[in-house]
Amino acid sequence: MSGIPDKEVTKFLDRLNHPFRNEIDKLRSLILQANSEIVENIKWNGPNYSFRNEDRITMRIQPPKQIQLIFHRGAKKLKQPSERLIKDESDLLTWKENDRAVITFRNITEIENAGNELNTIVNKWLNA
Repeated sequence: MSGIPDKEVTKFLDRLNHPFRNEIDKLRSLILQANSEIVENIKWNGPNYSFRNEDRITMRIQPPKQIQLIFHRGAKKLKQPSERLIKDESDLLTWKENDRAVITFRNITEIENAGNELNTIVNKWLNA
């Protein structure tokens, strides 16, 4: 069911004993609350979020020095758009290509401070 934390992802994280577990859980909650059609699973050894059966956001949790959200268009290489996929005024996104960006969090405070902007970015990304 979408919008709800996936039990397999929770079990995977329980086994990791990750030092940023509170931050990971906070991000999971924020992402899943952003859109009811988001489905959570595991991909590339971290929580992954798909929208309408297409991978869109992957959480990079290794190495355990920070947490990164990778915004992408799936595993297949697609033709680059001529402009960035979304307009973003938050300064949270670091663009790697016009269809791939990263947000880096180093602590729970950064995540909490980014909450509203993260919600907007997630929805813009899913609808792009």
